[in-house]
Amino acid sequence: MQKEFGFKDRFKGFQNTPLLWDFDAVKSLVQFKISSSRSMYNIERHQKKLRLGKWIEIFTAFQLQQIEGIEFIAENLQIKNNKQTIGELDLLLLKDEKPIHLEIAYKFYLYDDTQEYSNFLDYWIGPNRTDSLVLKLEKLTQKQLPLLYKPETKETLRTLGFDSPSFEQFVNFKAQLFVPYNKSLIEFNTLNKDCVQGFYFHFSEIELFVNYLFYIPKKLDWLVEPKLNVEWLNFDNTLALLQIYIDKKQSPLCWLKNGNNQLSKCFITWW
Repeated sequence: MQKEFGFKDRFKGFQNTPLLWDFDAVKSLVQFKISSSRSMYNIERHQKKLRLGKWIEIFTAFQLQQIEGIEFIAENLQIKNNKQTIGELDLLLLKDEKPIHLEIAYKFYLYDDTQEYSNFLDYWIGPNRTDSLVLKLEKLTQKQLPLLYKPETKETLRTLGFDSPSFEQFVNFKAQLFVPYNKSLIEFNTLNKDCVQGFYFHFSEIELFVNYLFYIPKKLDWLVEPKLNVEWLNFDNTLALLQIYIDKKQSPLCWLKNGNNQLSKCFITWW
């Protein structure tokens, strides 16, 4: 039985995650499409324990490095005012000699049907209600992308031989979406339905899954596509573990297995 997943499984899950939108820009944000890499990422050369968001940046950079015509200018370029960091540019690159500023995002959002919203984008929130799609879009449009045109950034770019107006700006925004259990009328509008990876339900509804087996992956393994060969827990053992999460107001991600060995992915919410 597999207790922990390697970065090949995580990289595969990352590559198979679709862009949150594709053709039409959302909030004027245009996606930079990156081809999947045929080369598999090798973790052995990295020893540091990094958060999930950092690995997303590393995986994205690795994909780009496999593409002909791509040349990196700078990664995670910190912009400073005197000695104080005022922001960071995820990635500056040349694509066929054209300068590109790319901001990278990978998120998990749940469709919140517990209340009414005025805009379809407002319905998508983080598993613990501490973030949302709208907040991330605002951060990108009002802070991360405008950073390119700050005086401090212009000065830094000049030392690299570039100027701000020469850059085109894009995002690479992937996401896993989760919809309420047994609810089908979801308004996606310009968002990509293919991003739906599972469902969610409130902890109070856990009895609906009394005949299922459960697996609770750690945060880095949220990228991994569900597999049969893990140490599954029965309902009673899972219940005690889930209660710990719920008491802390955390919504864990779980894999479920039914009697026919069919697998599904879900969040179990505290709210």
